[in-house]
Amino acid sequence: MSAASVISSGGAALGIELGSTRIKACLVDASDPTVVLAVGSHEWENALENGVWTYSEDAVWSGLQAAYADLVADVRRRGAELTDLAGIGVSAMMHGYLAFDADGTLLVPFRTWRNTSTGAAAAELTDLLGVNIPLRWSIAHLHQAILDDEAHLASLAKINTLAGWVHEKLTGRFVLGVGDASGMFPIDASGGYDRDRIAAYDAHAAGFLAGRSLVDLLPEVLPAGADAGTLTAEGAALLDPSGVLRPGAVAAPAEGDAGTGMVATNAVAPRTGNVSAGTSIFAMVVLERPLERVHTEIDLVTTPSGDPVAMVHCNNGASELAAWASLFARFAAASGQSLTTDAVYETLLREALEGAADAGGVLAYNHLSGEPIAGLDEGRPLVVRTPDADYSLANLMRAQVYGVFATLAIGMQTLAEEGVALEAMFAHGGVFRTAGVAQRFLAGALDAPVTVGDTAAEGGAWGMAVLAAFAATERTTDLAAYLTDRVFAGAAAVTADPQPADVAGFADYLARYRSGLAVEAAAIPALPLRGIRSSNEGTA
Repeated sequence: MSAASVISSGGAALGIELGSTRIKACLVDASDPTVVLAVGSHEWENALENGVWTYSEDAVWSGLQAAYADLVADVRRRGAELTDLAGIGVSAMMHGYLAFDADGTLLVPFRTWRNTSTGAAAAELTDLLGVNIPLRWSIAHLHQAILDDEAHLASLAKINTLAGWVHEKLTGRFVLGVGDASGMFPIDASGGYDRDRIAAYDAHAAGFLAGRSLVDLLPEVLPAGADAGTLTAEGAALLDPSGVLRPGAVAAPAEGDAGTGMVATNAVAPRTGNVSAGTSIFAMVVLERPLERVHTEIDLVTTPSGDPVAMVHCNNGASELAAWASLFARFAAASGQSLTTDAVYETLLREALEGAADAGGVLAYNHLSGEPIAGLDEGRPLVVRTPDADYSLANLMRAQVYGVFATLAIGMQTLAEEGVALEAMFAHGGVFRTAGVAQRFLAGALDAPVTVGDTAAEGGAWGMAVLAAFAATERTTDLAAYLTDRVFAGAAAVTADPQPADVAGFADYLARYRSGLAVEAAAIPALPLRGIRSSNEGTA
């Protein structure tokens, strides 16, 4: 059946992912999600308002509609009209804090994962619950608001993630996929919120909860493939104001970008892992046994099926590399040699291959925001070198790519010390589109083979479309078998083994990088941010 026929017959599944810099929509054949039928996207950026990283409410809905409209335009170029969907699913950047009153009104601006203002709450909860509670988790944001006695708490009826909020507006269901929910509050072996830890928190915050349980504020947890509702008439109109899209599509449980990255790389079985590189960068390793100790560098989350995962999350990924690429793109244009974005990256990354294995003594810190693994509450992007460094374009660009992976490598060393076994590491994200460069450097940084498949650039939006197809057609919860037998059976992929020179060179780079973090820390008080207004309600 042709792509146009699949779309026109209502046989497509739609995945939407609200990432940090782009909202992407991916339409696949629900019966064979390896077939991508159409794509759409919309670029957006977070804003630093009153010291808080956020996206406005209007930006969420206008951006969602713009990405969907871009997808519809692609559909029409293929000679079809999108009126019905078999399945639909939403994913988004994980964690953060969206607080609502009983009428569903947003009480304070969305506090994204990028905010690091929850240190007191995270430390207190880590001690209370006996498991690492990262600064960006929803429970840390809620408890920090309690510690700060924020006024909006008097009207608080529920909290959600970005994906969960969009899902609720599209379906009317206050539910969330287990992978995304595991970034709100710890999950236990039953696949729901950890009951013992819920009880501990209820007792600890009894004054605030006033007879309620924390569970009353959180969305219901669902595994992949479970009934998460259907697209309502109101939801269809919100997504497609033109009125062409009809309701009725089966909705997959909303997921976080970590979960869709695992799906997009088939890294949901024990001893597999994946690295997702975007505005943030994180590694997910599916565990076969619990970790022996609590590590502040490691989050314990789950796959979309509820299996335990060790997550190394770094707030800062490829954004600083993108800034340098933009600078060189402007230089090319100013010199009369305009290049596409892909061509700029191709040129710079190929040049990085010519650099010294240790980047010639050049160090690049990509910290636009705070980085807990590095012990930084704020970020100051820096390029640092000694006078005897080999300061060439090749070494600068290799240092920039190494900088994307450096903090991740620090966290991954903790897992190695725990004896966590890893047989396969997959990678996805736009930085891997230039074949053989970032993939090779990541293999050297991790001293492990790294595989990139042909879905690397589409990433999470395609992963969410796969989950939507799974929910619409399988109606089971055996996601691992579905991925292995149905989706990835004939998938093309390229594996890069670590090169000894890269391993040794990155180790030297990382040792200098660790020492240089003192420079980064000193830059924070020495170089205050411009134009920060005084704190008020909604800026914790």
